[in-house]
Amino acid sequence: MSFIENKNDLKSIIQVYSKHWKWFAMAAIVALVIAFIKIRYTIPEYLVTSQIQIVQDQNSTNELSLFKELDVFSGGSKEVADEIQILGSRANFIDMVKELKINISFTALGNVIDSEVYGSPPVKLSFMANDSVISKTNHSFFIEYISATKYGFSESIDIPDGEYTFGDAVPSSIGNIVITPNVDNPKSQVGKRYKISIVPVERLAVAYKTSVSILVNEEFSNIIDISMTSKVPRKAKDVINKLIDIYNRNAVENKRSIANTTSDFIDNRIKMISGTLSDVDKDAQEMLTEKGMTGSGLEVGAAVQVSAASRQSLDNARNQLQMVNGLKDYINGEVGYEEIPVVDVGSGALSSATAQYNQLVAERKRLLQSADEQNPIIVSLDQQLNGLKSTMASSLNALETNVGMSVSTLQNQLGRIQGTIYSAPQNQKELRDITRKQETTESLYLYLLQKREESQIAFASAAPRSNIIDKAYLASPNPVKPKKAITYLAALILGLIVPFSIIYAKDILDTKIHNKHSLEKISKDIPVLGELPRLGKKDKKLIVKDDRSVLAEALRILRTNLDYLINTKSGPSVKKGNKIFITSSVSGEGKTFISTNLAMILASTNKKVLLIGADIRNPKFYTFFISDSVDKMKRSERNKDAGLTDYLFNSAIKCKDIINPMLVHHNTIDVIYSGKIPPNPAELLMSPRVDELLTEVSQDYDYVIVDTAPLMVVSDTLLISQYADHMIYVTRAGVTETNAVHFPIQLKNEGKIKNVSFVVNDVSIDNLGYGGKYGYGYSETIKKPWWKF
Repeated sequence: MSFIENKNDLKSIIQVYSKHWKWFAMAAIVALVIAFIKIRYTIPEYLVTSQIQIVQDQNSTNELSLFKELDVFSGGSKEVADEIQILGSRANFIDMVKELKINISFTALGNVIDSEVYGSPPVKLSFMANDSVISKTNHSFFIEYISATKYGFSESIDIPDGEYTFGDAVPSSIGNIVITPNVDNPKSQVGKRYKISIVPVERLAVAYKTSVSILVNEEFSNIIDISMTSKVPRKAKDVINKLIDIYNRNAVENKRSIANTTSDFIDNRIKMISGTLSDVDKDAQEMLTEKGMTGSGLEVGAAVQVSAASRQSLDNARNQLQMVNGLKDYINGEVGYEEIPVVDVGSGALSSATAQYNQLVAERKRLLQSADEQNPIIVSLDQQLNGLKSTMASSLNALETNVGMSVSTLQNQLGRIQGTIYSAPQNQKELRDITRKQETTESLYLYLLQKREESQIAFASAAPRSNIIDKAYLASPNPVKPKKAITYLAALILGLIVPFSIIYAKDILDTKIHNKHSLEKISKDIPVLGELPRLGKKDKKLIVKDDRSVLAEALRILRTNLDYLINTKSGPSVKKGNKIFITSSVSGEGKTFISTNLAMILASTNKKVLLIGADIRNPKFYTFFISDSVDKMKRSERNKDAGLTDYLFNSAIKCKDIINPMLVHHNTIDVIYSGKIPPNPAELLMSPRVDELLTEVSQDYDYVIVDTAPLMVVSDTLLISQYADHMIYVTRAGVTETNAVHFPIQLKNEGKIKNVSFVVNDVSIDNLGYGGKYGYGYSETIKKPWWKF
């Protein structure tokens, strides 16, 4: 019976498992041994970590702040989260794998553990195939040092090695390979076998991208922790350090690219303005020479002083218009996607769009290192760049219109002012115009020269994007995998769960009777007289006189309970209520075994006992009374082979003619065999002679034990159940279903049988008593087989 049906009985639940404590102990020991072997033969993994500080591009601290007037880096500082994505980008990992060449690995093969060889490989490899082919290859082969000059080569561990000389080209599925020793003493490597694996660069890069952890140290902090676990700590250090180096190098290259583009733009403007300045100087010289003027401007000084402010504003507007035209020509003339110089043309939106455009150009260049232009991400970036370029062109057109209108307005204003000085000589006016143009062009020329120098300084002083706080180092000398304590604990828990699960599943699916305690939960008010132990193959099926076996003690308990039941139901007279029917649900549950042994244990008290075989369809008494210890006493020769069926069929046969006195193991009992198997057993048992026989023998014997047919199989027992004073229903542990027990209970409730009691047969020693707690310890010691502990 499942303990779930009696979940409130905690003690019963515990006993279900506690009696199997040895299995729990064995499972735990086995699990711990397996855990020990796993730890012993698992290569430990160590944690390698590093820290860097992200240097944000802020206008107040930016190394390129010299360009703030041109607004070259006006996009603002990048967020740390964005820098983490850039640092951990797939392109950076691909570059790292290529530069470290870790897509080719060497593994020393051992008898139990294979270990990776890193840093000092046993051989050098030279591939005849292109690097682009090798970087996409997934291949492995094996080599073994045969001598200082020869080695074995195989592309499969199951194929015998071919012998080659170091330096010779070895043919393989990826092309010829030249292998040379890479150790000082090749003889020390003789007999050692290595596996050389080549993994596609991109696949390995993705694997490292997954294994490397990049996290912010604390919220709102610029400190980034980079860590990974590896079986080869030196390799993990190189991976992290190289990744940081590539990240900083790319950042510097991006900054230098923008500064260089700006410098080139300024150089082009200087060349153009230099020509304009030369033309203005030449015009001034020619006019002075042609007109014979001194150039002092005294005659028009007063008029010029009045218009100076307006002229300055007009010049500034023209300078702005020139810068707008120059930037517009640069954007319209650009082919492809290159950085655009960020200059101040009086539009914050245009400066922001230019910075965003340069950022996307830098991202596109970085992605093109590991992808082609047809890549969906590159195509998306191209679309964004085209959109920004169109936006900037539109903004420049609008700005050109606005500045042009400002120039026209200032020119009109200046014209009105100059109307007051028309009385001055025309030559002096023209000279002053040339002088103003000369001064304006010269100031712009000097300004651009200054910015070109600043650009060169910024190019030379471009700093990395991060400061290295700690280079990659071993976080702890203790491995992070396997963790011994956790491994042993998990193994112990798993070792306990396995037997628990088996016992639980067995118990939850179990629908059979196992002992007296489990039967009493179903029988409730119907008494359970006792339980009989399971017998081994060598155990005797019949008890002997003064037997001290567990079976004998169980039968004595059964006898005591039966006597108490008889006296309770029938009163003090032993001549009444002594007809005891023994039945079961189906054949094989041990009713005949209990009938014979109950008769023996009752006879051992010097009581007169009669055993009747009423199972006339399947008689089995003969199998119990054929041993050498059974002495059949003399009886009348007349009808010597007659049995119960003969008596019921032939009225001439008397009761005494079918009784067989026997001396069995010094106990005397009388037996009535079943007789010949009739063709109509049910009709035969309906004979009134059944009542006559039982009435007669109940007066002559202290106990009448009747072995009847199984109750659920045939109706024979129900036909004669009315003559029974007591009915013992036999169940068998591990065989009888709990549903089968409800059948006699239902018959009793319906009044078809009376005075029913149960007996449990074939109970294992562990289950004897209530949950196996109470056994027959005072009896003979039982030795279990070793596998049952």
